[in-house]
Amino acid sequence: MSAIVDTDLADRRPLGRGDAKTLILSALGGALEFYDFVIFAYFAKTLGHLFFPPGTSDWIAQLQAFSIFAVGYLARPLGGIVMAHFGDRVGRKRMFTLSVFLMAVPTLIIGVLPTYATIGVLAPVLLTLLRVVQGIAIGGEVPGAWVFVAEHVPRRRVGLACASLSSGLTVGILIGSLVAAGMNARLSPEAMLDHGWRIAFLLGGVFGFLAVYLRRWLSETPVFTAMRERKQLTTELPALVVVRDHLPGVLLSMVVTWVLTAAIVVVILMTPTLMQTAFHVDASHAFTAGSLAALALCIGCVLGGLLVDWQGRARALLVVSTGLAVSTYALYLDLRSGGANLYVLYPVAGLFAGVAGIVPSVLIAAFPPAVRFSGISLSYNVAYAICGAATPVLVGILAKSGGGLGPAHYVGAVALVGIATSLYLMRTRRPFHG
Repeated sequence: MSAIVDTDLADRRPLGRGDAKTLILSALGGALEFYDFVIFAYFAKTLGHLFFPPGTSDWIAQLQAFSIFAVGYLARPLGGIVMAHFGDRVGRKRMFTLSVFLMAVPTLIIGVLPTYATIGVLAPVLLTLLRVVQGIAIGGEVPGAWVFVAEHVPRRRVGLACASLSSGLTVGILIGSLVAAGMNARLSPEAMLDHGWRIAFLLGGVFGFLAVYLRRWLSETPVFTAMRERKQLTTELPALVVVRDHLPGVLLSMVVTWVLTAAIVVVILMTPTLMQTAFHVDASHAFTAGSLAALALCIGCVLGGLLVDWQGRARALLVVSTGLAVSTYALYLDLRSGGANLYVLYPVAGLFAGVAGIVPSVLIAAFPPAVRFSGISLSYNVAYAICGAATPVLVGILAKSGGGLGPAHYVGAVALVGIATSLYLMRTRRPFHG
């Protein structure tokens, strides 16, 4: 009875200064780490020319670089499952700090990595291996971050907590976009190929170690601390418990993760490059528009979280998935017509890509605390490995067909999956695992 009363009181308490500190430090650290992971996408065209044989066409070089970018997604399940295992057994905070350290080191090394002209075929091999380490790191970071902030706040504020973290991660995308836009505006194409791209990765390494320092000031989550004191931690292999006892939650989480990947990977990360190759938009204009979209995404994530706390996960997912499909089609139709409204329509699409602020609330609710980290990590990372790895290559190919609307067709189809999932949640009224 005491535990029930304690839980009820905790659910109804307002957000305090300690909560605000946790959310701000977590979001800031996540932003710095996510910059390291996504900066690769913004320099895909440059890396494609530097790390593969000279004379490769723009489209093939871009496709090769996107393939290495996709390798990071394939590595996510390994890092996620291992870190989640220890996160459910020994604590959330330790894994939260380890993940950002594992991201900072390879990003720094990429910044000094010799290119194909210097070491030949070894260059793309080393780049791929470093991308694998980045994938392992982000595989533990994102699920762990959502669990960390969700378990620090009252249940009725989980939407805002997860959304603020997602917004922080997308600030990392914004920083990457601003860095890419600024460097393309100030450096010539020759300077970018010579040394400009290295600056972006070296800066990311510094960001990563700053994030490690910031996370020293965070404390273990109250939920994990309570489970440890009451000896409620799982004694079995957490991933096994998840697959055996919570398979519906796994499937639900994988489906909504697919929606998130379409919004982030296609709309935010790939579109600036696709503008240049498929629609011949100038690089500076493409990255400036991308920066506006990334800023809108940060806002959209927070608004999505507030919508979750106000109207519930299902209705929030329905509204934003619908908006994602409509806004993406509007953007690509405008690009095909010359891009006259690029600076308006791309930020609108970025705002609805704020579905990334809604999906974590669905994942948090799908698993009980004892195996929450493992449940989210397994389903989210496996789904992201499949969808995130296939999407860059598939969308890169689709961009060559359908009059340039291939990427919009893909996002529209996945958004329909999000709409169907929201209707399923409304009908079944799935409970929130406390």
